[in-house]
Amino acid sequence: MDRMHAVIELQRRLRELGYIAERPLAAALLLMQELGRPLLLEGEAGAGKTEVAKVLARLHATDCVRLQCYEGLDEHAALYEWNYQRQLLAIRLLEHDPRPLKEKEAGIFSETYLLKRPLLEAITREQPVVLLIDEVDRADEAFEAYLLELLSDFQLSIPELGTIRARSRPRVILTSNGTRELSDALRRRCLYHYLEHPSFEKELLIVETRVPEAPAALARQLVEFVQQLRQEDLQRKPGIAETLDWAAALLRLKIHALEDASTEALLDSLTTLLKTRSDRAAVTPEAVRRMVAAC
Repeated sequence: MDRMHAVIELQRRLRELGYIAERPLAAALLLMQELGRPLLLEGEAGAGKTEVAKVLARLHATDCVRLQCYEGLDEHAALYEWNYQRQLLAIRLLEHDPRPLKEKEAGIFSETYLLKRPLLEAITREQPVVLLIDEVDRADEAFEAYLLELLSDFQLSIPELGTIRARSRPRVILTSNGTRELSDALRRRCLYHYLEHPSFEKELLIVETRVPEAPAALARQLVEFVQQLRQEDLQRKPGIAETLDWAAALLRLKIHALEDASTEALLDSLTTLLKTRSDRAAVTPEAVRRMVAAC
């Protein structure tokens, strides 16, 4: 199968799983698999970056192991912790053990007493998993530097145990919302793709795929409305997941055409799209009527 057909086939398989991937993303996923390299997905919140890892796990019939990054994240939360309570109990039981101290210590600091966190869990699975390192830009630079060993050599170092090499190589997806600039060292270790909010055609296809019960006319209207809404001066622009939630909400409210619904009913339903106080205040009844008229 040549490259073009391989990309088209991957797009088809992803669509069967409910994910609409444009050609550049499908090509990046294909290359990621062939080279065994991590893929860094950058883009605005809500563009569907996290969903890529989830659908990739379904595609390969494996688990998605997720590390959610945050400020102050350290190696113990991401890699491992020792089960101190079990270790203390073992120490008491070993008080009268005649073996040399070094042997007893080796037993206490073994994998038996190790609590695996996402990074260690991902590389010690017998079968490859998808490792999602989500919103890596929220972690600090020190943790980002700590990831480099994993991304380069698929191994991690634990002081008490030494270097642990991957039993199987996970498919690694990193996501970033661009809240801070990532280091060149991390970028060099990854393939890269920027994921934008979808075009009208792509978002309509997503709604038709994920909410097939929505009437065709309503699907077009609601997607056009969301596309307009993203052009407003909002603190947080609605993502694809919010579009799907709004579609489900409109059906639940028995709204089959936006122009037939009252402005009040539409404003009530926008709780699925607008997630901050300032954004709710910014979208006035007049703005709703203007956007509906343009659909």
